[in-house]
Amino acid sequence: MPLRERLENLPVGQKLLAALLVLLITILLVANLTFISAAYWISQEAMAPQALQTIGRLVSNPQLAQQATESPEAASNLLKELDTYSPLRAAALYGSDGKLVAQLQHGEQLPLPKRYRNIENWRITEFRSTQLVPLPRPGSPPGHLLLVASSELPIAFYTGTLTASLGILVFSILLWMVIARQIKRLITQPIYQLEQLSRQVTREENYALRAQPGNHDEIGSLAEAFNTMLSRIEAREQQLKRARDEFQTAYDQAQGLAEETRHTNRKLELEVQVRSKIEKKLTGFQNYLNSIIDSMPSALIALDEQLYVTQWNQEASALSGTPLDAALNQPIFLAFEPLKPFLPQLKESVEKHRVAKIERVTWTKGDDARHYALTFYPLMGGGGRGVVIRIDDITQRLSLEEMMVQSEKMLSVGGLAAGMAHEINNPLGAILHNVQNIRRRLSPDLPKNVEQADESGIDLTTVNQYLEGRQVPQLLDGIQQAGARAAKIVTHMLSFSRRSNRQLAPCDLPALIDQAVEIAGNDFDLTIGFDFKGQAIVRQFDPNLGPVPGTANELEQVLLNLLKNAAQAIHQREDDSEPGRITLRTRLNPPWAEIQVEDNGIGMPEAVRKRTFEPFFTTKEIGQGTGLGLSVSYFIITNNHKGQMEVQSAPGQGTCFTLRLPLGNLAVPATTTES
Repeated sequence: MPLRERLENLPVGQKLLAALLVLLITILLVANLTFISAAYWISQEAMAPQALQTIGRLVSNPQLAQQATESPEAASNLLKELDTYSPLRAAALYGSDGKLVAQLQHGEQLPLPKRYRNIENWRITEFRSTQLVPLPRPGSPPGHLLLVASSELPIAFYTGTLTASLGILVFSILLWMVIARQIKRLITQPIYQLEQLSRQVTREENYALRAQPGNHDEIGSLAEAFNTMLSRIEAREQQLKRARDEFQTAYDQAQGLAEETRHTNRKLELEVQVRSKIEKKLTGFQNYLNSIIDSMPSALIALDEQLYVTQWNQEASALSGTPLDAALNQPIFLAFEPLKPFLPQLKESVEKHRVAKIERVTWTKGDDARHYALTFYPLMGGGGRGVVIRIDDITQRLSLEEMMVQSEKMLSVGGLAAGMAHEINNPLGAILHNVQNIRRRLSPDLPKNVEQADESGIDLTTVNQYLEGRQVPQLLDGIQQAGARAAKIVTHMLSFSRRSNRQLAPCDLPALIDQAVEIAGNDFDLTIGFDFKGQAIVRQFDPNLGPVPGTANELEQVLLNLLKNAAQAIHQREDDSEPGRITLRTRLNPPWAEIQVEDNGIGMPEAVRKRTFEPFFTTKEIGQGTGLGLSVSYFIITNNHKGQMEVQSAPGQGTCFTLRLPLGNLAVPATTTES
């Protein structure tokens, strides 16, 4: 068994004693090491250098120095006199010529330098304290005495240290024994007594035993808690005995009732059979009702009085994304989070038994915004109070209503447009004709003009120069451009007012779109300052879409209007971090062929989007738009081609126009071949 595991399995008292013993030994070792280190440091750093200095002052006496350097025998005698100094480890005497004359060493021989000039290098590698004493000699160079201090401590020091350590050890053991006795009395014995008591209670199952109260410490608290536990177990044991007696009495009574129950069970079996048949019929009827509810196109949700879900059909699961199992018995605001804002109306419908209707709410499903109508019906009767929610998708109905309103606007404006066009055409034709006549009668190329000028004594060239100087030709150009613009407006009004009865021909939509893009690419409007060629054109054509019946030039006119509007919307953006992009899509969506023109321009607010197809409605500045381009396009798609046209837009999110053309019998899915 590892040492750590053995230590962990020791009793608590032995663990405390072991920890205390380790602590005392550690303190003793640290104290001895500290004492020895301090004594050594004092000896090396303070005592040895002082002793060397004292010896050096004694030897440097002129008489002794002169005698020591006279002969090797005198030098040896001087060093023998120093042999009695215990701090001295070695000594070397050098003569006037720098050679070693005599030396003295205690203990192991040290490699002393042989010449005086090598002393400095030797002292660098020797870590002992040294003292170099000059020995003056009159009339000749001085000699030198090298003293080396001893690094060993006296034996008495080690003896004294060992004696003190043994004394401290004996005292520590005695102290440890006293503390061990107290730990055993205060900790180990109470714990052992409590352990013996618990074993006795377990062995005898005598819960009337109690632990003796101890001191007011953790062990005393443990004894009190143990006594409390025994008291509760004793009370519980008495309760179990009473319950056992009561159970025996009840069992005897139950035996008497068992026979009566058997007779009753026979009757109940017959009733259960009858009820099972009724439940089967009710289950079938319930499944039938559930099938009816699930087959309804509206989402139906039944709630109880606390607005928890009790009924949930398939359309509700499809609309909310929450399956039936997850929705049942859940609060409605968790099962169908978009209904959370309508909790006050639901509570009011439950409390006041009043039908509540919300005509229109808009929820986002995927990337499309869908519109719904909500109706809250209160529930009353024996089944409890509650409310039923019906959710109807009115997106298509609202779209049809918008189309009907727009069609009515177009029909109401059509007659007015036709009358105005005929009334404007006559004076407009006269204006354009007279401008042309003025240009012809000022031309020097016509002989009659030259003849008339000669009769009047006027030089026609001079007249033309005057007119050029006064910019009269530019004024005539302005009149002609304004007249041509007015004629274009009239043409739009006439085409807007006429009902189409022309024959439709098969049209290849991708080719038609590419042709419109090419025409728009050659358009550069100086007054607005945008270049259509600078926009990125993304084509996403459905390969399964074949020819579609239509009038090519009219569809091209519609696409050209949408492309120019998209380019202008991109040009009006303030943030140019994203490049301009126009996405052109075709899609087969029976019974329609769809064309989408989408841009990432500035977008339109809802108020502007609703009036997009109104005649003469425009957000452009005066002189830059007539407000007839989109209305004429709408008329061409809905009236001439019996299709649909709608727009989706939001400020800062771009605009998407969707054209739907009926497929007829010509739109055959295109076949693809593998090469």
